[in-house]
Amino acid sequence: MKPKRFRSYSAANIDSITQLKRLSESQLREMLAVAKVLPFRTNNYVVEELIDWNNIPEDPLFQLTFPQPQMLHQSDLGRITKHLATGTGYSPEQLKREQYRIRTAMNPHPAGQLQLNVPEEQGEMLQGMQHKYDETVLFFPKQGQTCHAYCTYCFRWAQFIGNKELQMASGEVEPLIRYLDRHPEVSDLLITGGDPMFMRSNVLRRYIEPLLRHRPGNLQTIRIGTKSLSYWPYRYLSDKDSDDLISLFHEITTAGYHLSIMAHFTHIRELSTKAVEAAIRRIRGTGAIIRCQSPIVRHINDDASMWAQMWRREVQLGMVPYYMFIARDTGPKAYFDIPIAETFKLFSDAYRQVSGLARTVRGPSMSAKPGKILVDGITEIEGKKYFVLKMIQGREAAWVNKVFYARYDPKASWITELKPAFGERCFFFEPNGRGPQMPLKQLRNAAMEAIPEAAISIHRS
Repeated sequence: MKPKRFRSYSAANIDSITQLKRLSESQLREMLAVAKVLPFRTNNYVVEELIDWNNIPEDPLFQLTFPQPQMLHQSDLGRITKHLATGTGYSPEQLKREQYRIRTAMNPHPAGQLQLNVPEEQGEMLQGMQHKYDETVLFFPKQGQTCHAYCTYCFRWAQFIGNKELQMASGEVEPLIRYLDRHPEVSDLLITGGDPMFMRSNVLRRYIEPLLRHRPGNLQTIRIGTKSLSYWPYRYLSDKDSDDLISLFHEITTAGYHLSIMAHFTHIRELSTKAVEAAIRRIRGTGAIIRCQSPIVRHINDDASMWAQMWRREVQLGMVPYYMFIARDTGPKAYFDIPIAETFKLFSDAYRQVSGLARTVRGPSMSAKPGKILVDGITEIEGKKYFVLKMIQGREAAWVNKVFYARYDPKASWITELKPAFGERCFFFEPNGRGPQMPLKQLRNAAMEAIPEAAISIHRS
């Protein structure tokens, strides 16, 4: 396959994308206004091979990677657009304050990630790590905290806006190894970002090779979360270090670890090019398994037939459909929002269209503060409708696989908008629930969520 040289586009050089000349000056200015608040980055593969430029702005891949005006509140969009038009609307400091105000209203770290998930050892917070579920630790290598392109709905958008107080990153693997040694309950390590596949292979090796040498704790599985197959499949084909990267994958599986590439495919078109087919074949040749996941979001993939087609295509290419998520309550969620009831119908309509090989997929699932909550059904009892929910992963092991009910609400789009069924005052995982209670340490951390993040940072320092 002919090599392709990576070229990145951001707000700074967006004018060099010739296809955007189809937009009016006001449309482009509004796009740049959104990019002042939310991160924007794309590349020549996305621009040249994925987007249908005859169908913008409605094209799903354009919606997936380019800022849309409706992602900001109309008044906020108007103020920043006016600033760009006149050049005198804000001083640099005023613009920073305006950005901060808008971003903090967008719940930059949902589900208590900074307060509840960061592990503590001997009184020290282990930055760049998360340990929410017993079996799995997340690790954020600092060189991998960017991506080949940014998804407009990304729940980790706060990693990319240059605010170090909101970033999760570590440049050292030794604390991770010590932590895994001390926590034998951990079987899975998820290396995530950003996108770890943005790193050069020699940098990734600095994190992986010590794990292979030391074999810490009871580690069995190494997962790598990545969108690179969608946004830059040449990472595995013709980048200067592609061969070394594939060799590293071989080394992981040869060492006896299960290597799982957690691929992020949002739309069937991301699976349509010769480059992605070749990249998938090359990864699978190392013994790695590719599992596929994505949220369901308005404007991009709210189409049951498309999901069924995508799952079938994933199976055809030798991958495993894994999760359909409900988009997290962060960033421009209002723009992408789909009510839980509608999401469940879309999932069910897609699920009916595929064979058992594609029914490995689980969903729709909310990655919420207490854990992963599956919407397992909608039922009617004594003339009233209810959501049937299941905790398929939880902060407390006792919560896992517990079925519970919520009152049916056709407008609700997240667990916090639902109310318990049958007269219960709260859900079992809440502090006053009747089921297993949150440990005292986590209750203290939960209380800290009411404190501004800046204050927490000052306390830690």
